[in-house]
Amino acid sequence: MTTTSEPQPRKIIVGVDGSASSVAALQLAESLMPLAGDVIHAVAAWQHPFVLSPYTPMEWNYEEMSQKALDQALTEAFPDGLPAGLETRTVQGSPAAILIEESKHASMVVVGSRGHGGFAGLLLGSVSSAVAERSACPVLVSHGAPRLVEGQPIALPSADASV
Repeated sequence: MTTTSEPQPRKIIVGVDGSASSVAALQLAESLMPLAGDVIHAVAAWQHPFVLSPYTPMEWNYEEMSQKALDQALTEAFPDGLPAGLETRTVQGSPAAILIEESKHASMVVVGSRGHGGFAGLLLGSVSSAVAERSACPVLVSHGAPRLVEGQPIALPSADASV
């Protein structure tokens, strides 16, 4: 007996930490939807710090802080309203490990080149590097904002365009 199932929506996973780089990744993912996805799944991962100093407030709610960063990034990325097909969630865990796991059910992962981690001067952050190395699907590392003129997404070249 043959069973047919509904095709699963193609997901573009976007890692969001509230940085300008992750805002650009959200915008780029929206531009790529016609080519790579039916849904943008914006994921903000959070974890408790490994070492708490006497100066770290114990009442910090990392999940709430992560949700606020996600909400702010979405507002910055999409000032005219959220795109259709946008899903969001915050999850506890290592950002790289969460995005790598999410990549198993995605058509693409989009991450910013640098986030809010330490060593802000690095050209490629540790999360983007780890995801690019271990993802189960293609990874696009965004190095800048795709909205260049009057808030309009970049027009992507067609597949038959000459280089």
